[in-house]
Amino acid sequence: MSDLTPEQQVLKEAYVRARGYWRDWTEGLLRLDPAFLEAYGKYGGYSAENGPLSPKMRELIYVALDASATHLFRSGLALHLRLALKEGATAREIIDVFRLATMQGLDGCNLGIGILAEELASAGLQADHAELTKEQQALRDAYIAQFGDWPDFCDQWLRCDPGYFAVLLDLLADRPGGDGLDRRSQCLISLALNACFTALNPQGLRVQIRRALLLGIGQRDIRQVLQMAAHLGVHACALGVPVLMEALEERASTAGAGEGGKEAGEGGRT
Repeated sequence: MSDLTPEQQVLKEAYVRARGYWRDWTEGLLRLDPAFLEAYGKYGGYSAENGPLSPKMRELIYVALDASATHLFRSGLALHLRLALKEGATAREIIDVFRLATMQGLDGCNLGIGILAEELASAGLQADHAELTKEQQALRDAYIAQFGDWPDFCDQWLRCDPGYFAVLLDLLADRPGGDGLDRRSQCLISLALNACFTALNPQGLRVQIRRALLLGIGQRDIRQVLQMAAHLGVHACALGVPVLMEALEERASTAGAGEGGKEAGEGGRT
């Protein structure tokens, strides 16, 4: 479609400046509800205009959120992955994003082991509070050296299943390589994954905010990530508006065919 009014063209250009893209669903909104499109463009563009994160970091966060197993929004992933490459992201950095998104699978384990400990206590069953073995202490020290903290779920897993904790630690470990994500960037990605409403994890979010502060990440950076995580809500429009446009076109075609048949019938009368 290209038959835009001057007002629609101005709105489209403003949206592209604010968000960096134009898709079928934005075209549909431009025609069906331009006021909402304008409001969303300003809302979605606010954090980019006012926050301290680089364009590359913003796109990597969107890559993480769209690739997350809790969302799996392929068209958004394809868009933001290409924008991240355009902003200078390396293939290794994007693989690191996927690696961090993979770690979301641990959220249920980490939440569940804490609930299990609580329910065992309620049932009068004693949890393991024995002194850590040398092997367990070495695993604990390695985790703290990497992350700078020791969440309760780590202690619970280490005590009840040190073999699992060992392979978990290896999974979480940084991989050698010069062009991957640095520690601060990894923390911001993990923060976004825990903050997003599609996988909201208050326990993990608190851990990541604490880590961010320990790494010297500023409050404005953290607030910007929180704002960006909310943007996934617009995917209701990204999926829904094109379907609505198709349905409206089908209805118009059906109505047109019906009118044509009616006129043909009336023309055949004597």
